[in-house]
Amino acid sequence: MLPDIISILLPATASFIIGIATAPIVTHYLYKHRAWKKRSGKTALDGSAAQVFNGLHKEHEVRAPRMGGIVVWGSVLITTLAFSILTMLFPSQQTNILAFLSRSQTWVPLAALLVGALAGLTDDLLTIRPDGKGLALRWRLIVVIALSLVIGWWFYDKLDVTAINVPFAAPIELGWLIVPFFIAMSLALFASGVIDGIDGLSGGVFASIFASYAIIAYAQGQTDLAALCAAIVGSLLAFLWFNIPPARFYMTDTGTMALTLCLGVVAFMTDTLGGGYGVAVLPVIGGLLVITVLSNVIQVVSKKFFHRKVFLVAPLHHHFEAIGWPGYKVVMRYWVLSVICAVIGVILALAALG
Repeated sequence: MLPDIISILLPATASFIIGIATAPIVTHYLYKHRAWKKRSGKTALDGSAAQVFNGLHKEHEVRAPRMGGIVVWGSVLITTLAFSILTMLFPSQQTNILAFLSRSQTWVPLAALLVGALAGLTDDLLTIRPDGKGLALRWRLIVVIALSLVIGWWFYDKLDVTAINVPFAAPIELGWLIVPFFIAMSLALFASGVIDGIDGLSGGVFASIFASYAIIAYAQGQTDLAALCAAIVGSLLAFLWFNIPPARFYMTDTGTMALTLCLGVVAFMTDTLGGGYGVAVLPVIGGLLVITVLSNVIQVVSKKFFHRKVFLVAPLHHHFEAIGWPGYKVVMRYWVLSVICAVIGVILALAALG
């Protein structure tokens, strides 16, 4: 009988190998079809030209293709299906432990991953057209809200999730408000997708986050969920192999929407359902995502009400570039901080389990 830990490590390894093997194929077609923005430059939230950002990244936006996130969710999907098919073709105690596609643990997070991937892919495909206009933000928000509404209702009505566990304190009982709470959390995570702004940045940060939840899920005995998180980590490492500066492709929305929507579900799955504290430790484990969103909020509020900018450019990682940090220095320091946040969050989650 294979130890449980092997059933976690094998999906991660398989997903990495599949990602490494398929990335050159994805790259070939992305370059063949010129899958990059045809017009460089971005506009700020108030509609004006984002002058500082454009000065930093205007040429980079048309240097490499979008949709590199296909490597991430594609590797996870192939790994999941391959392990399931392997179990069906060769049923045994050894192979059964490898199949991590299960209704109780992985159907919902995998569905969130794929819905986010398809919505983001639609935006990317529209963005690479000559007019450069992607899927309108309101439609992407509708996708996030609609999906979160369905999943939040599922947690509440079908799985009887009505509270959020708090480490070393009593649970917070929300009742039916758990549904709008889940929607709000999903929207916040969706907003954090803007961390995909420098070569290698988002891949390293998300890898640390999902590795943390793999450990937390494993400690709770949710081995299938842990295996899915590990597979995501493996795919992200494969993506990073090709995304380290100079990036061969960018993750963009098909990757960030998939990962952020899946992350919200994973956090809920490792909370009261798993007898843990997955939601409460999310702001710690995803500390850099929180900082990214807050820096945007602070910038917008300050410009609107005080008519001045707090940062040279938001989100924060671009501010560091604007003050003279090379992109690789920002990325490496974010990676270090993401690991520290992950370790602290895991310690907090496991210590609270007693």
